Amino acid sequence: MIDVERLTTWMDDVGLPGGGEPVQHRYLSGGSQNEIYEIRRGDLHAALRIPPPSAPESRDAGILREWRIIAALEGTDVPHTTAIGMCEDQSVLGRSFYLMGFVDGWSPMETGRRWPEPFHTDLEARQGLAFQLVEGIALLGNVDWQAAGLADLGRPDGFHERQVDRWTAFLERIKGRDLPGFAEAAAWLRRNRPIDFVPGLMHGDYQFANVMFRHGAPARLAAIIDWEMGTVGDPKLDLGWVVQSWPDDTDDPSLTGLGYADMYAMPSKDAIVGHYAEVSGRQVDDLDYYLVLAKWKLGVVLEQGYQRRGDDEKLNAFGPIVLDLMRGAADLAESTDYGR
Repeated sequence: MIDVERLTTWMDDVGLPGGGEPVQHRYLSGGSQNEIYEIRRGDLHAALRIPPPSAPESRDAGILREWRIIAALEGTDVPHTTAIGMCEDQSVLGRSFYLMGFVDGWSPMETGRRWPEPFHTDLEARQGLAFQLVEGIALLGNVDWQAAGLADLGRPDGFHERQVDRWTAFLERIKGRDLPGFAEAAAWLRRNRPIDFVPGLMHGDYQFANVMFRHGAPARLAAIIDWEMGTVGDPKLDLGWVVQSWPDDTDDPSLTGLGYADMYAMPSKDAIVGHYAEVSGRQVDDLDYYLVLAKWKLGVVLEQGYQRRGDDEKLNAFGPIVLDLMRGAADLAESTDYGR
């Protein structure tokens, strides 16, 4: 739990709204990465994001990184939480933390594999959720990251050249089994490059789980959240991340109940990729490159969880998913070797 008295003093010291009013707080969610609390004080309604006491020291730098991104998004057309205040003084709550505006909306992670109404029964309205999802990253990738003060957030030069070496080394550190298809996909990624590369701000783990929508129809993206992997790189990798697992046939009723999001009656993969291209102004003819990279990289990320699984049911489920991702990356690479 957070020290409300210390938080109150800090809020007063930095001049946040609600001075003289009591601070009300409620734990919302958390895990090994960050905890989130709802904060109310007078007219102020915010969410506090802070690493748990057990998190490694690197999470404090991660919190500052997240803050820099949401603060930089102020004044842009990217749906985001409002930046309210950042505290790097760990004597206040024991870790670095920030306050952001509380989002009046809903997360697909809170709806129990069932879209809330009207999106559960109105299948046309449901399609809007997908278009809004990809529109979010289309807008994000077009933010002027240099003007926004994020020139040092990432290293766009050599972004694609670094991917294989970086994630191969990462896998070697955690490796506990062979992953068929890993080497084949890695070799393909070394040989191939996108048609073009226009650096931009990217989320790094973009999916339905990391966005919030406004209540009611039509579908409206309220905010992109959870910026742990945000960087300046290639925004089209966010698109690849979204569509690498998009169903080939969204008219298949058996999709209902699979995964955390009901993909039945969603737009086709071609439709959402087309919408991304229209909004972003970026060409998508080299999408297969990003699909191979997304499958391959996600496989490595999930393998880390699987290797520390213990008796955790969720982490154990990553085992076969990783194998499917690696096979999928290798199969797609074999069929789309454009030799650049």
